[in-house]
Amino acid sequence: MRFVRVMLLAAGLFSLPAMAAGDAAAGKEKSAGCMACHGAEGKVKVPMYPNLAGQNALYLQHALQAYKKGERNGGQAEVMKAYVSGLSDADIADLAAYYAGLKP
Repeated sequence: MRFVRVMLLAAGLFSLPAMAAGDAAAGKEKSAGCMACHGAEGKVKVPMYPNLAGQNALYLQHALQAYKKGERNGGQAEVMKAYVSGLSDADIADLAAYYAGLKP
């Protein structure tokens, strides 16, 4: 049963749209606006916000794209939507690469 769940999860991951790997150094430069909520180096001080450090890059890209498209709502979604609305796909990939590369 566990094997079936793992295979279904893997199949779901491969069905996500292909996203280019980002530039972590560029992402670090672009992360200043993230720090107010997500903390320096992706570690929060306020528990209502998620830590980004060490998060999976593909997940981060998918999440940021979903905020940009208005597919996520509730919580701080409107704040995130406003922030990501001006980000390009390359900006999103860069930020994802930066946060994925940080130690959790």
